[in-house]
Amino acid sequence: MIRPEYTLDQLNKLCFGNMGEHLGIEFTEIGSDYVSGKMPVDHRTKQPVGLLHGGASVTLAETLGSVGSMCLIDTTLFTCVGLEINANHIKSAREGYVYGKATLIHGGKNTHIWDIRIINENKELVCISRLTVAVIPKKA
Repeated sequence: MIRPEYTLDQLNKLCFGNMGEHLGIEFTEIGSDYVSGKMPVDHRTKQPVGLLHGGASVTLAETLGSVGSMCLIDTTLFTCVGLEINANHIKSAREGYVYGKATLIHGGKNTHIWDIRIINENKELVCISRLTVAVIPKKA
């Protein structure tokens, strides 16, 4: 269960100075077992032919799931790292925003598994992804 002390403002600050900021990723909602966010479809996230780049979709998916995992653990003792991710790109997007929702499937001691669905502004499925996150002890 996602710890209730996390706020959207705190999660959005995690995107400063890294890939999340570069791609314009913004967290929009936190629930007990999910994290949601959005990403613009613009010059930063498109491939050369003008469509949303699959790698940008995967980055959104991994960002949502990884931060979701961070919200489940004691970050003074553990850290979370992506172990495996897959994605099926269902529909293209050319403009506007895409919206992702990472829902926790398994929140174990050593691994977390997330189902991430990314939709366009018309609520059509653009990408479906599954992320496995390893929970590892921090080194002293």
